[in-house]
Amino acid sequence: MEYEKIDACPNDCILYRGLHVAAQRCPTCTASRWKLAKDKSERVGVSAKTLWYFPPIPRFRRMFQSTFSAKQLTWHAKGRKKDGMMRHPADSPTWKMIDTKWPDFGIEPRNLRLALSSDGFNPFGAANSKYSCWPVILVTYNLPPWLCMKRKYMMLTLLISGPKQPGNDIDVYLQPLVDDLKVLWDGVEHSRED
Repeated sequence: MEYEKIDACPNDCILYRGLHVAAQRCPTCTASRWKLAKDKSERVGVSAKTLWYFPPIPRFRRMFQSTFSAKQLTWHAKGRKKDGMMRHPADSPTWKMIDTKWPDFGIEPRNLRLALSSDGFNPFGAANSKYSCWPVILVTYNLPPWLCMKRKYMMLTLLISGPKQPGNDIDVYLQPLVDDLKVLWDGVEHSRED
């Protein structure tokens, strides 16, 4: 599985990507990009905070390459019981509102409906609160209920690690994922190389 390590401002202001890829200091708060040693000198090359990004598009392509998974990804349109009972997110008013608001999206059963989930934890237990880890997971709601919450189909897309939690600034860390979701919205073709 491919991944990208992206340095982040220790104060959660920016990601060092795009315009800021070569910056040494945060343009917002002027904090150093690098971790400080005990003598307060910068340890150049050792980032103060890192985002691990796992792009979802290659994994979605692999899901559609599998005959079983590809069939299951259209279950919400072809295999679901439609009796007015709420058994799946496809039965919800929100799903129907999306279909109405964007009919070109709703008519194609292979278009992916995704949920985003995040929660932080301290990997070293309560005794050490100097480190936190925040996974961001995508869940594919196209799948039947007995599959969509299985570990195999839950995608770790971001892992935010560092000395403190991102809190309200989590939107900074979601930028690469949002960029890929925009690409998905515009449409991704299956290539022969996949």
